[in-house]
Amino acid sequence: MIKTITIHIAELDDEQLALEQLKSQLDVTTDLKKNTIGIIACHYEFVLSGIFRAISSALPFDVVGTISSAQAVAEKADLLLMTLMVMTSDDVEFDTVLTESLLSEKGAKQVIIDDYTAAVRKDQKPALILTFGAFLIQNCGDDYVNTLSEVSGGVPCFGTIAIDDTYDFKNCFMLANSEEYNDKMALVLIYGAIKPKFFVANISESKILGKGAIITKSAGPVLMEVNDNHVMEYLEGLGLSEASGTQYAMSNLPLLLDYNDGSPMVSKILVMLTEEKYAICAGAMPEGSILHITKSDGEDVMLTTGIALDHITQEIESASTLLVYSCIARNMALGGEHFKEMELVKEKVGGKLAYMMANSGGEICPTQISESKAINRFHNNAFIACLF
Repeated sequence: MIKTITIHIAELDDEQLALEQLKSQLDVTTDLKKNTIGIIACHYEFVLSGIFRAISSALPFDVVGTISSAQAVAEKADLLLMTLMVMTSDDVEFDTVLTESLLSEKGAKQVIIDDYTAAVRKDQKPALILTFGAFLIQNCGDDYVNTLSEVSGGVPCFGTIAIDDTYDFKNCFMLANSEEYNDKMALVLIYGAIKPKFFVANISESKILGKGAIITKSAGPVLMEVNDNHVMEYLEGLGLSEASGTQYAMSNLPLLLDYNDGSPMVSKILVMLTEEKYAICAGAMPEGSILHITKSDGEDVMLTTGIALDHITQEIESASTLLVYSCIARNMALGGEHFKEMELVKEKVGGKLAYMMANSGGEICPTQISESKAINRFHNNAFIACLF
């Protein structure tokens, strides 16, 4: 059984005041059980001001997480906010892993394999892997997820990639025990009798533009040819060649990717064009997959999130914890109503269990679970939730 406590800290300048806010919400002498982990989300200003370091250093347990552009617990949602989810238990255990640099010469895949293998218990398989990564435009989130799935034997993976609100993503840190990193990943290996349930909302199929098309040439996240034609010809056929000229417009034309393996479709985002007018996406675009262009808007964000939350509320009685991440692109689709999706989460589940929600630069969540393994996916433009 896990006891979960959520904390929010708004003090950005005075370390002593921030620590007082922490102590008013958490008593480390009475609230904690044998095993404890803290999951954090905060605006990067809390790192630059030293507040994150002060809070993390004051806690007698590991704290991991990421920078986020907005975050929420039941009591408060804001941009300039630090939120902390404390999970504590006598019979569930938490092991943390901090990887080497994912830009190492041996490659991100080998780094993950080596560090996971060294940390995982030899006689026990984790029930869940929580995953937190820095934003690295050089690397592909699908590679992280596929590697973890392979090395763990299909353990469910859930987590996020950091995102800030700067134009060049310079403060998209992963956070671990008082330190910030722009090139590493943190993992929380959770052992014990928990049965996490996962929920994903992306884009309604009614928002698909035109017919699906086959990806016939790609290289990782670079989409080159669709239906044996240059990707720009495909976009022109849908009347979208001009819309693909700006990053903002492209983020509002997310993709639904059908892997052609019977698993649910996964959302991806167009990021930019190369000099050759190839489309760089925020995730791998495997050849042979079926590609659907869609149109995202705030109404559909709220509709799909609401459906996911209705499914969550049906399972909530047997749970104590809900961890939620939502792509920053969904926030952008809401226009000036930054907290509308977070307010819906509060309306649906607030007061029923402890939860934390944060914006994401890439979402990690299974789409299917069986007795033997999970099909873990890297998503964009998605709302993901883990309930346990």
